[in-house]
Amino acid sequence: MADPLLFNPRTYDPAHFDPETRRLLRATVDWFEDRGKRRLIEDYRSRAWLADFLAFAAKEGLFAAFLTPAAAADGHPDKRWDTARIAALNEIFGFYGLDYWYAWQVTILGLGPVWQSDNAAARARAAELLAQGEVFAFGLSEKTHGADIYNTDMLLEADGDGGFLASGAKYYIGNGNAAGLVSVFGRRTDIEGPDGYVFFAADSRHPAYHLVKNVVDSSKYVSEFRLENYPVGPDDVLHTGRAAFDAALNTVNVGKFNLCTASIGICEHAMYEAVTHARNRILYGRPVTAFPHVRRELTDAYVRLAGMKLFSDRAVDYFRSAGPDDRRYLLFNPMTKMKVTTEGEKVIDLMWDVIAAKGFEKDTYFAQAATEIRGLPKLEGTVHVNLALILKFMGNHLLNPAEYAPVPTRLDAADDAFLFRQGPARGLGAVRFHDWRAAYDAYAEVPNVARFREQADALCEFVATAAPDEEQSRDLDLLLAVGQLFALVVHGQLILEQARLTDLDADVLDELFGVLVRDFSAHAVELHGKDSATDAQQSWALSAVRRPVVDEARSARVWERVEALSGAYEMAP
Repeated sequence: MADPLLFNPRTYDPAHFDPETRRLLRATVDWFEDRGKRRLIEDYRSRAWLADFLAFAAKEGLFAAFLTPAAAADGHPDKRWDTARIAALNEIFGFYGLDYWYAWQVTILGLGPVWQSDNAAARARAAELLAQGEVFAFGLSEKTHGADIYNTDMLLEADGDGGFLASGAKYYIGNGNAAGLVSVFGRRTDIEGPDGYVFFAADSRHPAYHLVKNVVDSSKYVSEFRLENYPVGPDDVLHTGRAAFDAALNTVNVGKFNLCTASIGICEHAMYEAVTHARNRILYGRPVTAFPHVRRELTDAYVRLAGMKLFSDRAVDYFRSAGPDDRRYLLFNPMTKMKVTTEGEKVIDLMWDVIAAKGFEKDTYFAQAATEIRGLPKLEGTVHVNLALILKFMGNHLLNPAEYAPVPTRLDAADDAFLFRQGPARGLGAVRFHDWRAAYDAYAEVPNVARFREQADALCEFVATAAPDEEQSRDLDLLLAVGQLFALVVHGQLILEQARLTDLDADVLDELFGVLVRDFSAHAVELHGKDSATDAQQSWALSAVRRPVVDEARSARVWERVEALSGAYEMAP
């Protein structure tokens, strides 16, 4: 019997979506299954460009259906920007290979500035390119400046005829080899400061667009390109001035959410392989899974993966319900990017400790999973950048709740139009949140939820009485340790909200929070050891350490769920 918490292609039926979405998701799964594991692995190893996959997506109208907002769909009933079904497709792509996800992800980023633009001609061109099956690219980062958009050497000089000639280079730009439209960030040479920023649309097939190379050794085409006197007319200008800066940040807001569900898909496929191998490998006359430490590692991996899915599914609801007066998604978004993807690394590492050398073998999915899972925490801003962003919300979230109507599960076939009219990318410190305690109160009878709640309450005391002072606030090393503690409270909150909505098995929830108790204690000890931690902060840190509530019978029941994954899925050869 399939585990209801994990994606399994053998039993997958996304019945909660509309008929066309169900058809497209199932057709995508079938395409990969028909292609087979051997071909998938060989394409990955040979670094083949994804032409066959993109041809399939074009034939089915996959990208066009999922990535065309209703406002640009010309009345097409199945085209909309629906974060719930986008998340579902992220998971499928991650399950079969991150290279496929990457071409899709970069297309999402490339479309961000276009769908935020008032340029009707550019929007119509993007919709037509999507309908033709084209991919897109996001020309933001540069070799010298990285993603520091305050400094760009992509320069636009007035051509004397109302347009510009753009010259400069971009680096680390996915799909830069094939994109029908590249959203490029630059600045005018005749205007100083932020008023000179420009986002414009370029075509990778234009003679003034010069592809330099793929900067990574992969099927992902992560390009370096140069523009030399590239003509930019009025129909190509997407944003100017401060709006161009906001479009860059708001595009990343939309795009980085996708990393969490890609990470989930990777972990799910790897888990089927790892448990099946461990269960059937005999060591010293016993299955590997007979050893207590193996059971603990695989159980921890399973419940961490469950937590990743629960948090991400709930975050979708806040994304889809966001608006000018409800910007809570601005916290939950970097949480999905930072916390869920780093949890994915832990899940892979736990399983790898069990299967050991098997994880290197060339005929496994696990070998590529162990490599690709590392990239996700490092894309669309590092873990450190996103932790620093999360800290901006800590005071209001923990200590200053506001009243909000309950956010329902959002699987309806609606267009998430607000994501392309987010407005100025500032004012994060003023965002308010509903009371996080309610989610914990609902599960007060679960022993490890109650134990973790003690730690969450202790963090509130820390913020109120021992928070970093002005000098310490410049010590990012110390602040990041505090950020990890806060992230755990937010992680637990959305897990509990989703657990209530889905009637999650209490054993899985209790086992998961036992892991979170251990994580909180470990981060508290880390804070205790920081060079600049005060005596009061050190004392608080040790006082926040807790031991999870141990229940051998509960752990045994959760292990039975894990062991049942053996043989539950094997990709067609």
